[in-house]
Amino acid sequence: MTTDLRAPSSAERAAATILILGAFAVVLAALPYKAFDLDRFFVPKELVLAVTTVSIAVVLIETSRRVSLARIDVLLVVWLLANTVSALFAENHWLAFRALGVTVGGVAAFWCARAIACTRAGNAVVAGLALATVAASATALAQAYGWEPEYVSLNRAPGGTLGNRNFVAHLAAIGLPALIYTALAVRSWLLSLVAAVGIATSAAALVMSRTRAAWLALLVAGAALLLAALWRRRILFVGAVRARAIAAMLITAAGIGAAVTLPNELNWRSDSPYLESATGVVNFREGSGRGRLIQYRNSMVLARENVLLGVGPGNWSVAYPAVAPRNDPSLASTGMTANPWPSSDWVAYAAERGLIAFAAIAFTVAIIVLGALHRVARATTTEGGLRALALAGTVMITFIVGSFDAVLLLGAPSLIAWALIGALMAPVRSQWSFTPSTTLRRVTLVAALAFATLFVARGTGQAIAMMVYSDGPGRIATVRRAATIDPGSYRIRMRAAELELARGSCRAARRHAQAAQALYPDAPAPRRILRQCQ
Repeated sequence: MTTDLRAPSSAERAAATILILGAFAVVLAALPYKAFDLDRFFVPKELVLAVTTVSIAVVLIETSRRVSLARIDVLLVVWLLANTVSALFAENHWLAFRALGVTVGGVAAFWCARAIACTRAGNAVVAGLALATVAASATALAQAYGWEPEYVSLNRAPGGTLGNRNFVAHLAAIGLPALIYTALAVRSWLLSLVAAVGIATSAAALVMSRTRAAWLALLVAGAALLLAALWRRRILFVGAVRARAIAAMLITAAGIGAAVTLPNELNWRSDSPYLESATGVVNFREGSGRGRLIQYRNSMVLARENVLLGVGPGNWSVAYPAVAPRNDPSLASTGMTANPWPSSDWVAYAAERGLIAFAAIAFTVAIIVLGALHRVARATTTEGGLRALALAGTVMITFIVGSFDAVLLLGAPSLIAWALIGALMAPVRSQWSFTPSTTLRRVTLVAALAFATLFVARGTGQAIAMMVYSDGPGRIATVRRAATIDPGSYRIRMRAAELELARGSCRAARRHAQAAQALYPDAPAPRRILRQCQ
C-alpha cells in the first residue's frame, strides 16, 4: 500500500474510526414498524448519515489549518447551493429538507473521506467502507436462507436490513471495486483473504438479488476496466497480485456457485429465475423496463416546466401525478406515485433540482472518471494503478445503477458511495488554497452543527411518530399524538382524518385532510374527505 503519505493525527484517526463505524451502522440501522415499510429503513439510515458526517466535521474542522480546493470542490459547492435554493421554493418543505439533508450528508462524507485519505489512514477507510457493503450483502443472504427478524422486509426479499433486494444489489456493486482493490493491493495476506471472501459474499448476494441494473453496471464497468487493466498489465499484474487475483476469482466462483445451487427460502415464480433476469437485462419493451421509459418521459415534462430550479428536492412524488396519465405504471391505485422517488437518480436531479444543479453534478462525475482513467494511464506503481481503477469503477457503477434506480437519493449508499469516492480519489491536485481564520472555522462548524441538529431532530421525530402510531393505528388519541410529533407525515395525517371522519368529527377530519392536501396537492384521498365534510 502507499507509504509516502504522512501519518494521521489523532483527530484524523478518530475521524477514520467514526467513518468506518458509521458505514456499518448505516447498513444495519432499521426500525421494526412495518406500517412504514420504506421509512422504517430510510429514516434511521438518514440519521446515521447525519450523525456520522457532522461528528467527523466537528473533529476535523477545528484542526484544519490549510484548505485546498479543486475544480470538483467548486462544482460541488454549486451543486449544494442549487439544491438549497431549489428546496426553498419546493411545494412540500418537509420532503425538501429531508432530501437536502441526504444530499448535503453525501457531499460532506466525500470531503471528510478525502481529508482522511491524504494520510495513511485512507487505506483503512477504503477497506472499512468496502466491508460495510459486505455486511449489507450478508444480511440479504441470511434472509434468503431463512433469517426473518422484524428488521427485514418480506416484500422485496432478500433485502436484509436495507429493506429491498435492489438496494442491497446496488450497494454490493458499488463496493466491489474497493473490495477488489483491497484484496489485490493490501500487504497482509490475511486481509486480502478477508476481502476475497467479501467479494464472494457480495457476488452471491448480487446473483440472488436478480437486480438487472446492478448486473448491467458490473457488465459495462467491468468490461471497460478490464480493457484498461489489460492495457496496463505490466504495471498492475506483478508480484503477488496475480496470485491474489486467482485466489479471489476461485473464492468468488465458489460463492456464486453456492448461491445458484443451494436451496433457499426465496419464492421465485420462475423455474429459471436467474437465467430469466440475465436474458432480460436490457429489456425495455415490457415490464419494469417499459415502465421506466414512461416514467422518464413524463418526468422530463416536469424538468422542462421547471428548468431552472426543478420542483424541489424530494418533491418528484408531489408533482409527478399532475403530468402522468391515469394508466401510468408509476401511479398506484391511490392516484399517487407507488414510490417516493423516480427510478433514476439522474431523472430525479433533472426534475427536482433543476438545470444548474444537474450540470454541476454531471460535470463532477465526468471530471472524476476522466481523472481516474488518466491516472491509470500514467500509473507508475501497482498500487497507484489499482487505486485509480477502483475509483473509476466505483464512480461508473454508481452512475449506472443510479441511472436505473434511486441510489444517491438514499442515506446508506450516499454515505458509502460518496465516502469511497473521496477516499479513493485523494490526494488530488488543488487549484486554490487558503488558510481559514479561526472565525471562519467556527462559523462553518456552527452552521454544520445547526443544520445537522435540525435534520436529526426531524428524523428523530419521524422515528418516534412511527413508534407511537404503531402502538395503536386504530385509536384516534394515538394517531393524533403521532400527527403532532410528525406533522409532515402524509400517511399519519390521512389516517387521523379517516378516524376523525368515522367518529363524526368533521372539523378535526377537515383539519387533518387539509394538512395532507398541503403536503400532496394532487392526491385524491384528502379531497374525498373534504367533500364529505363540506
